[in-house]
Amino acid sequence: MPGLHITDQQVHRYMSQRRHHTQAVEAGISERSARRIDKNPQLPSQKKRERRWRTRPDPLEQIWPRVEELLKIAGILSVTIFETVQDEFGEAAVPDGVRRTLERRIARWRALNGGEKEIFFPQHHEIGRQGLLDFTVADDLYVTIAGQRFDHRLFHFRLASSGWEDSAVVLGGESFTALSEHLQDALWKLGDAPAELRSDSLSAAYKNLDVDAQRDFTRNYEALCRHYGMTPTRNNKGVAHENGSIEAPNGHLKRRLNQALRRRGSRDFPSIEDYRRFVDQELAKQNRRRARLVDDERRVLKPLPPKRTTDFTLVSADVTRNSTISVDRITYSVPSRLIGYRLHAHLYDDRVEFFLGPDRVMTTDRVRVKHAERGHNIDFRHLIGNLKRKPQALRYLVYRNALFPHAYTRAWQALDAALDARQACRDMVALLDIAANGNCVDALALRIEAALDRGKLPNVAKLKSEFLPTVRSRVDVSIPPPDFAGYNHLLANAQVL
Repeated sequence: MPGLHITDQQVHRYMSQRRHHTQAVEAGISERSARRIDKNPQLPSQKKRERRWRTRPDPLEQIWPRVEELLKIAGILSVTIFETVQDEFGEAAVPDGVRRTLERRIARWRALNGGEKEIFFPQHHEIGRQGLLDFTVADDLYVTIAGQRFDHRLFHFRLASSGWEDSAVVLGGESFTALSEHLQDALWKLGDAPAELRSDSLSAAYKNLDVDAQRDFTRNYEALCRHYGMTPTRNNKGVAHENGSIEAPNGHLKRRLNQALRRRGSRDFPSIEDYRRFVDQELAKQNRRRARLVDDERRVLKPLPPKRTTDFTLVSADVTRNSTISVDRITYSVPSRLIGYRLHAHLYDDRVEFFLGPDRVMTTDRVRVKHAERGHNIDFRHLIGNLKRKPQALRYLVYRNALFPHAYTRAWQALDAALDARQACRDMVALLDIAANGNCVDALALRIEAALDRGKLPNVAKLKSEFLPTVRSRVDVSIPPPDFAGYNHLLANAQVL
């Protein structure tokens, strides 16, 4: 059509059907244009030349020498250059409307005159050669446990070739204990081990460690890899893309979990164990999709050693007269029968196991606090026997608040406000005794809450009779005398047989 430029598509169509100039009509061009194409078959896009004249004055002519000076500053952004020249030359000379023009000119200048950019080299992952590990913050999944926000990390292990992966919920930070425990869990799930184990610089794991502790971490990490016959390697500090085969999958993992949480319709879980099962199920689904590749890789992986190596931190401490033991700035209560003994504590990421010699005597949740603080993990069941004999010790007990579970703190506040000091302590200890001996901590807490909501104090005597009944109804049982005639009949039949 007159006034329209011929397109590359029209030329292609004409060239494929040009035995007759009548085909030019089908291509939407004139026969004159067709003869011109026959003489010079270049595409219209190939004939375009940069316009050598300007249709308007260059709005950057005055400021461009200054822009080139600023471009010599490494890492400077286009918006920073724009704001700088606008401050120096004024908004009249550099109005907001020239910003996009300036950014395009800077981009072109950098393409023609800028320095070298970093190149990302694609890698071929040899089957069975490399496994990768990393920790990734998962707070943006917004998971809650029993309604409480659950900030946590995920430990992530992956085979570079087949993509088999395993993940574990980490309650603390990047520690050797978490790394060792969850890495070994992953290897034993896989059933084999790769030749090389790749990690980042693990800078977060070193964050609060002194020089000696850092050396211990390194030695332990190397010993762990040596136990499984893996060669440890690390990428350069602060260069995450060198570990890209795990960094990018970290994002994929959290994206899959986020989508699974959306399908689930809720991000709340009754317990941490329920959430862990959810993560395991999602990983299992993904691994099933890669089953063929994983089977091929397993044929060349290394066999596992006969047993696991140490996956905990060992701390030894004495049980004090208070029936407590201090481990990693946390005071844990233990049964009073262990007072005076030395226990060995195995610190895992989420729990602490206490041993007396070879015998495990107790397992409890691990408590974590900020570096400069101290905390308590007190189980009232360990102390209730002595508190019954000395109920007044409750009032000024150092770890009194840590002693109360669930609604019991509210019960103590109500009793202490309404009763005299001695009676408040006796009633509170009686409630704890009912909870301990009746094995009804949660059920009793509900009854206490209901009473307090009605503005009444819990009735200790009534609760004790309900949860710790001592009087049982007697039922008279009458046993009739035996019928000897029946025995004689049995004996007579036996003689006949």
